Amino acid sequence: MALYEQEVLNAVALRGTVSVRELATLLSVSEQTVRRVVKPLVERGVVEKVHGAVVGRSRPGEEPFLARMTVHQRAKVAIAAEVASMVHDGDAVALDTGSTTGFVAQALRQHRGLTVVTNSTFIATTLATIPGNRVHMAGVELRNHDGASFDSAAFAVVRSMNVRVAILSASALDPSRGLMVQELAEAEMSAAMGGVAEQRIFAVDSSKFGRSALVALPPMVAGDVLVTDRAPDADVRRAVGAGDIVIVR
Repeated sequence: MALYEQEVLNAVALRGTVSVRELATLLSVSEQTVRRVVKPLVERGVVEKVHGAVVGRSRPGEEPFLARMTVHQRAKVAIAAEVASMVHDGDAVALDTGSTTGFVAQALRQHRGLTVVTNSTFIATTLATIPGNRVHMAGVELRNHDGASFDSAAFAVVRSMNVRVAILSASALDPSRGLMVQELAEAEMSAAMGGVAEQRIFAVDSSKFGRSALVALPPMVAGDVLVTDRAPDADVRRAVGAGDIVIVR
């Protein structure tokens, strides 16, 4: 039941309100089973049950992650669908923690037989219950605001893997510095995942264009792909370097 509970929480975090029928389809269980899963969550005050649906309740420490999930949501969902189309059944995939990669994980639920390594509990639980998937959660100690791990165990797991594609996020796309993130650990994890992948795909919505952050990611090289929702200006395009750009509408 614990995995089902987490999937309910993931769905509610993404959408705010989810019907019992939709949750039954998502979990591949009966509506009666959904009600049994939801009951202890309601008792703990994590969600609210309304007629035929489940509604999320924010808790201390959750707001930063949930806020990112709702900002520019339409663009992120479109980007996620495009990224998921680049992944094949049976692929080995690394995903870092981020709001857009969270949507990618949701889109990847339609795939089968994936081997997944991630340092995000959100992504791990989103993909762990899909038939044939093998999900490796990298790390032991979790950050309280997004459930991601950046401890030594996380890096050890990631560096032991060999994946076809790393799906990565960024906080900014600076015209002079390229892709950037807010924390050194995030940059190091991005580099670690990219280092064990045949290809890097960056899922970045256009609100990040022209912005700067604290730490630069390794430059994009030939074979890398930036998937976004709007064509960047010339100066931002130059910052992408040799990487390709895919624009979704």
